[in-house]
Amino acid sequence: MSTTSKVVLGVSVLLTLSTVAGVHLKQRLDQERLHQGVVRDLERLARKRENLRVLDQQRVLTQELEAQRDQREAQQNHH
Repeated sequence: MSTTSKVVLGVSVLLTLSTVAGVHLKQRLDQERLHQGVVRDLERLARKRENLRVLDQQRVLTQELEAQRDQREAQQNHH
């Protein structure tokens, strides 16, 4: 085999290996990015559930405070 053909073969093998390694690396990075998206979605849903829970608590407290206020006003109007 001539020197030129050896160099061409070596470069071809090197480029092929580099391409295969690059594709595998990109796939791994894509999988990690997708996984992080799922994690972010789960965190967002957890925050949303917590926010809804707090909102419900605030609604209950508001109703209780309004009821107490109405009772005080009714008592003051009777006196």
